[in-house]
Amino acid sequence: MMAVFEKSERLRHIGHLDIQRAMQRALRRSGMPVSYSKGFNPHILVTFASALSTGAVGRRELMDVTLDREVSAQAFINAMNAALPPDMQLVEARPLDDRHPALMAMVRAARYDIRLLDGDAGRLTAAIPDFLRQERITALRKSKSGVKECDIRPLIYELTAEGDTIHALLALNETLICKPDMLLVALSAFAGMEAPRALVIRQGLLGDGETGLSPLETL
Repeated sequence: MMAVFEKSERLRHIGHLDIQRAMQRALRRSGMPVSYSKGFNPHILVTFASALSTGAVGRRELMDVTLDREVSAQAFINAMNAALPPDMQLVEARPLDDRHPALMAMVRAARYDIRLLDGDAGRLTAAIPDFLRQERITALRKSKSGVKECDIRPLIYELTAEGDTIHALLALNETLICKPDMLLVALSAFAGMEAPRALVIRQGLLGDGETGLSPLETL
């Protein structure tokens, strides 16, 4: 069963491991016929399409739960939402064929709203057109081996602004990742200002559809 759930603003400081534990507890409490792994320490077979950064809101996060028998999507939603806190509810679900690719392997991009909380939002958003005209946009990426410079220009698919909110479509897969904080720091440096505090809202995950990038839950 593929399920779409929300991590609300009140839970934005809850990390990915906490989300995993909360979902596993809810699955046990829900009474749903979940499948368990084999071996010495069995665990519920649930996977998440993409980890959401601590501090970010997620409007349409995705997980895949293996069930032992068929259950209707609405029954699954009702049982899970009764077991989950109000700020982390399922909004959609649909059965998946066993041959369906792993959600994690299908993710290609993510759509974000970056709500600026302080600083000169007008100055920052006004810099976007010239920012995108650059052939190369240097940002710092943290990895296990240290901090490295990288070019994020090819990873920015869309970048617009409306009021104090930046709308961005950014690459997100196993090898190509542009995080919203990397983008915000690079844009702020280009505008000649300190990066403002911001609330990051991930509006959805996308994968390769027949006509381009499409919401992952529709594929």
